[in-house]
Amino acid sequence: MSARATDIVLTALAPMIWGSTYLVTTSFLAGFPPLTVAMLRALPAGLLLLLIVRRLPWGPWWTRCFVLGALNFSLFWFFLFVAAYRLPGGVAATVGAVQPLIVILMARVALATPIRASALLAAAIGLLGVALLVLSPAAALDPVGVAAALIGTTCMAAGTVLTRRWQPPVPLVTFTAWQLAAGGLLLLPPVLFLEPIPAAFDRANALALAWIGLVGAAMTYILWFRGIARLEPSVVSSLGFLSPVTAILLGWLVLGETLSLPQILGIGMVIASIWFGQRAARARS
Repeated sequence: MSARATDIVLTALAPMIWGSTYLVTTSFLAGFPPLTVAMLRALPAGLLLLLIVRRLPWGPWWTRCFVLGALNFSLFWFFLFVAAYRLPGGVAATVGAVQPLIVILMARVALATPIRASALLAAAIGLLGVALLVLSPAAALDPVGVAAALIGTTCMAAGTVLTRRWQPPVPLVTFTAWQLAAGGLLLLPPVLFLEPIPAAFDRANALALAWIGLVGAAMTYILWFRGIARLEPSVVSSLGFLSPVTAILLGWLVLGETLSLPQILGIGMVIASIWFGQRAARARS
């Protein structure tokens, strides 16, 4: 396997694991307030990594890490939960699937990356595939929910581009620790003042939080930021399509949910869009 193929596979593991978050949270963290889950996902993982690396930011990296922590975690997760509460899951996921298109435009401004027709086509195919995968005919549109989904998606896209632009002279684990800790700290005040303390906490809750925190945040974001540093932003963002695909497949395999013909077609289109986008990027390289 070539070095580029290895980078793509390792980066793809991140959104595939993120796709399990819905199953884990709905099955084992159903009584937990959403921002509390987001904070418990980011802050303990970030602090644990800080204890391992034993290195803090310096100079301008304090500001940059809090900006990236807000974009990649705090703001993104906040608006994601607002959208999830006000929109059917299919609508929220479809709006979120415009992220590769936003990344392409932002990368043009921030990184002077040329806009390629092949990248736009791959992103459009992936967006249509996600729509077929998760959007139902009865889905309702709430303006506030749609706006929240777009803002959250834009925050994540900006975080992806700025993470590529701001590469500190430290190991990737250290860079990930800074961002997770900063994002978790920014979520702490609204959690303490706006959300109730969970009434009960058992072993299943602890294991679920360990999964979404240590694996679904610490490990996956190390892989994700590694991919951002090595691959084009449009290539990395297109791999995010694998998250709703994984969520649908896990619902089918674990929960016995029905997999319809449009969903099967949507999965095929998502895979085709990722393959086309990687092939086009490899040809340009």
